[in-house]
Amino acid sequence: MQLDVTSLPGDGIGPEVTSQAIRVLDGVAARFGHELSIDEKEIGGAALKQFGNPLPDSTLQACLRSKAVLLGAVGSPEFDRNSRNLRPETGLLRLRRELGAFANLRPAVLYESLANRSPLREEVVRGTDILIVRELLGGLYFGEPRSINESTGATVATNTMTYTEPEIERIARIGFQLARTRRRQLLSVDKANVLECSRLWREVVTRVGQHFPEVQLAHMYVDSAAMLLVLKPSSFDVILTENMFGDILSDQAGGVVGSLGLLASASVGGLVGLYEPVHGSAPDIAGQGVANPLGAILSVAMMLRHTFGLHKEAECVEAGVVAALKAGFRTRDLAGASERTVSTDEMGNQILQFVSDGAARD
Repeated sequence: MQLDVTSLPGDGIGPEVTSQAIRVLDGVAARFGHELSIDEKEIGGAALKQFGNPLPDSTLQACLRSKAVLLGAVGSPEFDRNSRNLRPETGLLRLRRELGAFANLRPAVLYESLANRSPLREEVVRGTDILIVRELLGGLYFGEPRSINESTGATVATNTMTYTEPEIERIARIGFQLARTRRRQLLSVDKANVLECSRLWREVVTRVGQHFPEVQLAHMYVDSAAMLLVLKPSSFDVILTENMFGDILSDQAGGVVGSLGLLASASVGGLVGLYEPVHGSAPDIAGQGVANPLGAILSVAMMLRHTFGLHKEAECVEAGVVAALKAGFRTRDLAGASERTVSTDEMGNQILQFVSDGAARD
């Protein structure tokens, strides 16, 4: 198969983790006989410095021509005072919209060998395997009007949460379809006691659920879900929620399983899938060679599965991550006080070696 991928390393640790993910993807292509084509472009702060635009047209067109996009991270403190249209994050939000990627899939899995790295007791967190399905193109992040008005004496900031019935219906269908392939439990998270958007959300999700009788549907307010995520994380299967709630809960889930550095994501639903680790650009550790590349590498596994339909190849990458962790390899964010740490490159080497060694076994 021809694997046409646009790489957007971005800012901070993005280039470091993306390079390791591409090495692993190249190893998978070599092992399974695929042709890999990588087109690297700029986004975020890197694009602002070079082009004065967080999403240059050349980047967008390359993404639209490809089959999948691998993103590192965007964001840097040096742009914090920029106007909204000249912030790195604006480029990412526009890219998601242009690609039509309305469904963000964020797994949070506790690896048995890392049970002691969770801030929760092992008996509480063991068995955690959550898939958060986050609506990505609506809600507060995209709603209009939005403004900061300083003309009235006291500054007034306005954001608008907006959802349409079709937007909720399409993400709900994705959530139910995925729940059907797992443990057949779906928790829809909202704030229906105070938000009109959430009342519509609950109504539409309930109606869609009638077409999936084999999936057990439950509803929960977001504050209660956040509490339960700490008290009983292993009780969750699929969490379906809107944009901002999903953003917050997925980061919380990363803390529960040990590190944001472990979390991958897939943004799908449009013509081109967007794959990226959940962690941010982490400028405080950029360039030090200590960043955890596993979130980016696992994002490649999601790309292989969801865009290219290569399930065996995806499982190979995931098995490599499990094997490396079981063998005791730890980047700084995963290591205990007495454990030896490895660099970003060394961790990538371990996954690549597993993938490549498998070719000899085959």
